[in-house]
Amino acid sequence: MDIYQKKSRWKWYLGIAGLVIVAISLLFTKYLTDQLAVEEKKKADQLKVATESLSYSLADTSQCDVTFQTQFINTNTTIPVLWVNEFNEPVDARNYGPDKDTSRAFMQKKLNEFLERGIEPSIVSSPYGNLYLYYENSHILTLLKYYPFLQLILIAAFITFGYIAFSNSRKSEQNRVWAGMAKETAHQLGTPISGMVAWIEHLRMLKEGDGEVNEVLDELSKDIDRLNLVADRFSKIGSAPELKETNIYGELEKCRIYMQRRAPRKVVFDFPDPDSKPLPVKLNAHLFVWVVENLLRNSLDAMGATGKISATVYEDDRSVFVDLSDTGHGIPPGKLKTVFQPGFSTKKRGWGLGLSLAKRIIEEYHSGKIFVKKTAVDEGTTFTIQLPK
Repeated sequence: MDIYQKKSRWKWYLGIAGLVIVAISLLFTKYLTDQLAVEEKKKADQLKVATESLSYSLADTSQCDVTFQTQFINTNTTIPVLWVNEFNEPVDARNYGPDKDTSRAFMQKKLNEFLERGIEPSIVSSPYGNLYLYYENSHILTLLKYYPFLQLILIAAFITFGYIAFSNSRKSEQNRVWAGMAKETAHQLGTPISGMVAWIEHLRMLKEGDGEVNEVLDELSKDIDRLNLVADRFSKIGSAPELKETNIYGELEKCRIYMQRRAPRKVVFDFPDPDSKPLPVKLNAHLFVWVVENLLRNSLDAMGATGKISATVYEDDRSVFVDLSDTGHGIPPGKLKTVFQPGFSTKKRGWGLGLSLAKRIIEEYHSGKIFVKKTAVDEGTTFTIQLPK
């Protein structure tokens, strides 16, 4: 239906909006990191100049004031640097950590990493021999590069948990609405049903002995019983129904008899033999029959005046399966995800609540599953009901 097409479209819109936000965040962060990397490169070059000036000043006894050079070198508290002598031996390190800056083993390990990565050092000329200056991105710059990904993870986690919480809340609200509507429907049906029963009995007394009238009243009584059954089904929605061990072949036969009387004559019903070896399953018979009748009614609507409806029962160690198949027009592939959602319908009439109710009855009340086993356009559909033993 249109409601699900719009819902799917909004998901795409929100997804695209999320990607745009992430892309903007990535681009802006890259811009910031590029600017910060340029500034750190300048600072590393200035550190090289200061180191050269300090080494020549110390070598020249006429120049004793090295305060400026020393202070400038000491102001670098963020960029990790490593000095290596001309014999390729590390001599000093800064900003890796108090323990690491004085560890020869760490400095040698770090030098090996620079060499493996093919990083070219800055050459610091000195009267005592050239020094080689290696530097890395500061910790802040490194964190800033990973920040968009962390932001993406946090946003995704927030959206996921928010969606789950919202969906659960909405589902709980829908369940309360379903239960309230069903119970109110059952309550509203009770009064006119009681009145109709009374009127039928009154007519029997007035027309006692009139066979034709009594025959009509008998049929009306059957319809009243049917309305009572419908009201009973609605009253059980929202409550924990009582499950009893029931022969599933017998319940399927009841459904076949009821639906075949109301189906076109050219529709063939192929159901299991009701006299087969009993297969007991814990069911609420009223609700289970309701599910099967909903599926059979949909099959009749899908086939029209001719076709075949089949039921197959099989089992494994844990479950009993009921396959209900028809030769109708099938379900389009794009509709499979929404087939059990309230409002789904391929018919012009109806509210599209039958399959949604069927799913609720089977999964929530019987701890089973119901799903579309297979479908093909213009070939038919098979629904499977799986019930625990």
